Amino acid sequence: MTNERPTTVRLQKMSWAFTESAVLFAAIQSGFFTAVSTHGESSQAIADAMGITDANAQRMIVALLTMDLIEPDGEGFRNAPDVERFLVENTRSYAGRWISWFHHQWENWGKLGDRLQNKGPEQTLGFYNEGFTVEHARRYHQATSSVGLGAARKFLAEVDLSGRHKLLDLGGGSGAYSIEAAKKYPELQAVVLDLAEVVVISREFISEHGVEDRVSAEKCDFTSDPFPDGADVILMNSNLPQYSGEVIAQVVQKAYDALVPGGEMHICGEMINEDWHGPLIPAMCAIHGVLFNSTALPHRPSECIGYFEAAGFVDVSVREFIPDILQHITGRKPKI
Repeated sequence: MTNERPTTVRLQKMSWAFTESAVLFAAIQSGFFTAVSTHGESSQAIADAMGITDANAQRMIVALLTMDLIEPDGEGFRNAPDVERFLVENTRSYAGRWISWFHHQWENWGKLGDRLQNKGPEQTLGFYNEGFTVEHARRYHQATSSVGLGAARKFLAEVDLSGRHKLLDLGGGSGAYSIEAAKKYPELQAVVLDLAEVVVISREFISEHGVEDRVSAEKCDFTSDPFPDGADVILMNSNLPQYSGEVIAQVVQKAYDALVPGGEMHICGEMINEDWHGPLIPAMCAIHGVLFNSTALPHRPSECIGYFEAAGFVDVSVREFIPDILQHITGRKPKI
């Protein structure tokens, strides 16, 4: 324990944290990182490439250097490695639309203090009950599809689905996991289950990737609707903290009941640590439930193991999937 007198510095830095998001969003929106990648020899060269003033380029450079998003490079500047890979436009790995997707929630987060006072009945689907449309689904999945496909390829590099024949993708959205699984395993049939508005978009992505002969999309609220029979693999990815433990336990039980003996379930989801202390993104995902008065709650690995074991799964395990963001829990339905 230290006897050092507390100051306001840490709190001040935290109160300014929203300005870092603003700078990041502005850099993506304006193509600043692309200009650094192609014309980073000086602030003036960056300004000329963007059509902005040198003064504004210098202001952004100072902020981005401070945030470690760009780095000095001789007399000029270069992007940090992750920025160069994911935030330079017209590249295969560009993820700018996904990173800046959260900008549209800016005003809602500003109302968090007011929303905390809401004592009305919570909604299982939360965000999806507030005027959700096909166009909302299209914007979201256009922003997330490239990241989803990358995560799916990583998943399939780590999980062997050889010999599996029918996959259910709960809340599968763009169908990224189903699409990549069908590409890798020609004998596999996959069904994306999602809300009616989302299924329209799922089918567009499935057709775009040319796998509509083996991947379909069906309307299903997986929190309440029954699942198709005969699956030997069920996935639920990146939507764990949108629901309470009671809802997740019910979904896991339904999945167990729908699987054939020997089938397996996988959830790649945002989990908090056992002591409730982080990681940051899973913690903020749970707070997101306040904004839309949903049942969303954080989940710990031990709780997720409990959902699986209570349903009857065996060989249940949890491991890290995406550091500080996603954990991967899996279980197997015993053979008769």
